[in-house]
Amino acid sequence: MSQVMFDLDVLRSFSTGIALGSYARAADRLGRSTSAVSAQLKKLEAQAGTALFRKAGRGLELTDAGETLLAYAHRMLELNEEAGAAMRGADLQGWVRLGLQEDFGETLLPAVLGRFSRAHPKVRIEACVARSAELRERLELRQLDLALVWDTGEQMTPHGERVARLPLQWIGPRAPDALDAPWWKERERRGRAGKTREPLPLVLLDAPCPLREIVTAALDRAGTPWRHAFTSASLAALWAATSAGLGLSVRTPFGLPAHVRAIDRTAVGLPALPQMSLMLYRAQATAEAPVGRLATLLLEAVRQHVQPESAQLH
Repeated sequence: MSQVMFDLDVLRSFSTGIALGSYARAADRLGRSTSAVSAQLKKLEAQAGTALFRKAGRGLELTDAGETLLAYAHRMLELNEEAGAAMRGADLQGWVRLGLQEDFGETLLPAVLGRFSRAHPKVRIEACVARSAELRERLELRQLDLALVWDTGEQMTPHGERVARLPLQWIGPRAPDALDAPWWKERERRGRAGKTREPLPLVLLDAPCPLREIVTAALDRAGTPWRHAFTSASLAALWAATSAGLGLSVRTPFGLPAHVRAIDRTAVGLPALPQMSLMLYRAQATAEAPVGRLATLLLEAVRQHVQPESAQLH
């Protein structure tokens, strides 16, 4: 049996189409004709020896084999880029001070730092995982070169770019029996009306926290009574309290641990919540080479993480 050698150029077209939700847009992004990209995909399916797409309404979606190949495509393209970056930046030296919120420490940091350090072993990275207020202060004092933070509408350095915009969600425990408290049973019983006398217990970060104000304001507008059931400076502690059924928390889908889940708010009469913008801020408009390289890796990692797990193509 002959060994299959996947073409990186074809894999790039494949993964770009999934990321953009359209192979027509992928062709435009990659500077190719739509027919050329279509021919690449046929070649890829022939190499894989199985169907990678199936019909989904008027569009296409990935088969299980397509999902598997997409994961490998990301790894192969990342490794190829990492090798190229290592050759181009073998002598890159310096120091990068990176700030992240707790949502991203475990989700992004290991993979991004691993890729960066392998490609640029002479660059030193100092990472600070803290809450948004502290990261903003450090950035303004030039104690950080980069900061990945949620936009709370506060005035910030102009050297920023929006990475993603994600919805805030009501978060509860994964285990069904964790929500066995009277306040939850009454809310489930009343359903969409959601008018209960039992205050909604909230699991939120300590003040000052802009998210606390967003959540309580939404509940007040909806006429929903609430109470603080658990507060902490640690996001990990919030997830533990939420998982135990002490109350509901609020966060974006980014980096949710396995023991919590998003709650269907309409089924229990909870108000809608706004979206949050994720921003990458730089201390200076023109960054030094190591800072620029790390910023590129962060942007790629975040956008790949927030990409829908099963994109439908049109």
